[in-house]
Amino acid sequence: MSDPSEGIEGDRLVLVTGPSGAGRSTAINALEDLGFETIDNLPLSLMERVLSGPLHGRPLALGIDVRNRDFSGDAVVAVLDRLADAPELSTTLLFLDCDPDVLVRRYSETRRRHPLAPSETPDIGIAREVELLVPIRARADLLVDTSDLTPHDLRAEIKRRVGGAATDRLAISIDSFSYKRGLPRGVDMVFDVRFLKNPHWEPDLKSLSGQDAAVRAYVAADPRYGDFFNRVLGLIESLIPAFKDEGKTYLSVAMGCTGGQHRSVSVAEDLAKALADKGWQVSTRHRELERQGRSRPRSKMGKDG
Repeated sequence: MSDPSEGIEGDRLVLVTGPSGAGRSTAINALEDLGFETIDNLPLSLMERVLSGPLHGRPLALGIDVRNRDFSGDAVVAVLDRLADAPELSTTLLFLDCDPDVLVRRYSETRRRHPLAPSETPDIGIAREVELLVPIRARADLLVDTSDLTPHDLRAEIKRRVGGAATDRLAISIDSFSYKRGLPRGVDMVFDVRFLKNPHWEPDLKSLSGQDAAVRAYVAADPRYGDFFNRVLGLIESLIPAFKDEGKTYLSVAMGCTGGQHRSVSVAEDLAKALADKGWQVSTRHRELERQGRSRPRSKMGKDG
């Protein structure tokens, strides 16, 4: 059996945070399964002591949240600033985001008290926590919206985003979505492909998706497709060095159309293949197809990936 931490650098640190109820414990467990040494609910005052020595050849994941008495937005930002000055350590801030209404529902289902409102209703604590986390969320290297993810989905997303990305490689995710269900959170770039011819109106293609060859051929036949595709591909390639220079290990690009089934999926698949053929580590996620249980997620490894 292969080592789950194979390909993950030992001088790597992942800080995991986000609002209570967003899935931090699930993410920590997923990172442990990937070979990380994990410590959850670590007081900020102890972090310097934990990081004062070598990481013993294993990457480290630390969970931090508002339950700690020394937790504050300014304190976490100060920690991030100090870590940024430690070039021997590759640090990633993983922020698990979630819609407040979903958090309220989760608290209602579990009947737990919110740590910031132990004697009040959970929605009050959630509002306080969201405000407290604003400066930390702004510093996130990876932002994962867990609103529509089951624990199983979240574990898969953590593996996809964190598990395969070595510190000197940039992992790229090409996603698709429906504008009717809103913009995805945490993506770096969004492109609207609703101007392309819609396979939805073709009886033979309506029930298929952009993962099917017939749909992809139909979308690619639009006279506007080639110029658009080449410009987007060129833009992404031109920005990759800038993302790497900023110390980013992950780049997320999203394609949106009306239903998230045909055009956005097709363009995402073609773009992922083109980038993989150029040697980049690429994965795809099709949000609306996943909702329908129809997605066939694939990781596309480049020539040197």
